[in-house]
Amino acid sequence: MTNNKLFDGIIIFVQVVKSGAFSSAAEVLGHSNSHISKEINKLEARLGVRLLNRTTRSLALTPEGEAYYQECTQLIIDAEQALGLISQDTLNPKGTLKISCPVWLGSQYLQQVFSEYLTCYPDMQLDIDLSDKTVDVVADGYDLVIRASATLAESSLICKRLFSCKIHTVAAPKYLQQHGTPQHPSDLHQHDCLCYSNLKHANRWQYTDIEGKAFNVEVQQKLRCNNTPMTVSMAVNGMGICHVPAFYIEPQLQSGELTVLLSEFDSTMVNVYVVYPSRKHLSAKVRRFIDLLELRINK
Repeated sequence: MTNNKLFDGIIIFVQVVKSGAFSSAAEVLGHSNSHISKEINKLEARLGVRLLNRTTRSLALTPEGEAYYQECTQLIIDAEQALGLISQDTLNPKGTLKISCPVWLGSQYLQQVFSEYLTCYPDMQLDIDLSDKTVDVVADGYDLVIRASATLAESSLICKRLFSCKIHTVAAPKYLQQHGTPQHPSDLHQHDCLCYSNLKHANRWQYTDIEGKAFNVEVQQKLRCNNTPMTVSMAVNGMGICHVPAFYIEPQLQSGELTVLLSEFDSTMVNVYVVYPSRKHLSAKVRRFIDLLELRINK
């Protein structure tokens, strides 16, 4: 069993030897002479040996005290070096940061963040898993994950929202020319719909009525796919209607390849979160990445 008093009195003992007197050590350490004397007495009693021969005018190390002093001095040096390493890592983190991120967000939105992180911290390596599947942050050994969801399930993990955006119902003009334009979410029953299969209820799309009350529509799944960019590409090709976050389709909306439908009913928001195991003792490598992520993604 570890002795939880193993290091008690060591700093005082070393300072007394360096200072050459109890009074000088007391002045350096900010203690009274009596406190210094009591701590040395307790240290000697615990060790069962006399460390110092002292008189009213001088003190000297015993042979046992000399050996103990050398070891204690080295212990203090090692501890200070360890503290210096931690402080240095706070400024310049080292090691590997393991991240899980949705495919599209990672490849389109976060490439610059990844590059800037590696440039700022050249002693770091990134281990990035681009996947649209939900992972177990702790069990799978991730330092942090990025998730896009309307809501996150309750857990002990720390979740920080980075940004939010609307979900749009969209289709290509050529699909609408062939199949008509739905005027109400209930009209989607008669349309080909392209669904994201990683959702728990892939064919259940949420809308809001004119009174602000949410309701769901179960659509006909022409396509189920676990990759949103593929779903968007299929929509651009005129294969059907899809229901996706706005950040996935900004270029297609600007180019006119996709048209927003049912906008008066589409008020559902999706949130992008960074999720990590614990706020307590957050490592420098994680803290620096989150800081950079918040700085760049909210520009």
